Amino acid sequence: MNIMDFNVKKLAADAGTFLSRAVQFTEEKLGQAEKTELDAHLENLLSKAECTKLWTEKIMKQTEVLLQPNPNARIEEFVYEKLDRKAPSRMNNPELLGQYMIDAGNEFGPGTAYGNALIKCGETQKRIGTADRELIQTSAINFLTPLRNFIEGDYKTITKERKLLQNKRLDLDAAKTRLKKAKVAEARAAIWAEEVTKSEQEVRITQSEFDRQAEITRLLLEGISSTHAHHLRCLNDFVEAQMTYYAQCYQYMLDLQKQLGSFPSTFLSNNNQSSSTPVQSVSSPSVLASASASLPSVSNSIVTSGISELKSSSGSRKARVLYDYDAANSSELSLLADEVITVYSIPGMDSDWLMGERGNQKGKVPITYLELLN
Repeated sequence: MNIMDFNVKKLAADAGTFLSRAVQFTEEKLGQAEKTELDAHLENLLSKAECTKLWTEKIMKQTEVLLQPNPNARIEEFVYEKLDRKAPSRMNNPELLGQYMIDAGNEFGPGTAYGNALIKCGETQKRIGTADRELIQTSAINFLTPLRNFIEGDYKTITKERKLLQNKRLDLDAAKTRLKKAKVAEARAAIWAEEVTKSEQEVRITQSEFDRQAEITRLLLEGISSTHAHHLRCLNDFVEAQMTYYAQCYQYMLDLQKQLGSFPSTFLSNNNQSSSTPVQSVSSPSVLASASASLPSVSNSIVTSGISELKSSSGSRKARVLYDYDAANSSELSLLADEVITVYSIPGMDSDWLMGERGNQKGKVPITYLELLN
């Protein structure tokens, strides 16, 4: 037999098998043929695998949106990845904003309050941009890649073996149908007994192949539990990366607020204004009040020499309030921006606070909200 004859016979056999499966599938859908059902355990494993694949895809895609909100940038990165080329490096949004701020600050003059503040803000934005890049890189390696490997690797293998199982089942049920018809024909003396024997042998072979494929598919599907455990570890890595990123951003903004805290008086002198009305500094009062209480090392670094002298003496000074402050409890004094109060220190008092008096009202006030008057 030459190669051409072999190929023709193989194509004919494949065509016959395909036709047999198609007939069996159609008759099952029409309710004209019996169908071998998978056992409940295997059905549950298949359902779990499908559920895992569905939600893994959704989580993966939404994580990509979270890390890179720009759809055009995501498409570009996808194209470069498929071409096995490195995407060109570009500034991200925080870095671009930071650069604009720095350029504007240099244009307005680093010696002016506004120019100096813009430069400081720009530098902080660029640091946030760098932290953002690190978050994206870490998350891509430790979280997105394992999820993608499951979708494009393990689940594709499961799908392939599941399709083979479906074909083996159709072969088995088609053989059972032929055997059933052969027995009916034998009873009517329409065929020889050898035909029934042949059909019985075919059923045994297809049953064996089906059972073997079902076992292979079951073993693969039972690996989904291990996949969940692996993805749990990856999720923990993702959370840690986010925690690091947000902690960095928070610290950067605390440092920036510390630098901008002294800008009201500086702004007046830089711009040669004689007005007694202070310019409110950039801040986030309610958040930074609690932050200053919980982070004394940050607050202590911005205590002015005047406040240090006040704390070391038993006297009092007038102070202007820089921005509103709502008292957290009865021991504190609420403040209104631009009002003038009397402040003093008492022994054993926390270094981040002073006692403030307004008429017959008194209570603790955060030093970061005050500007001592001469």
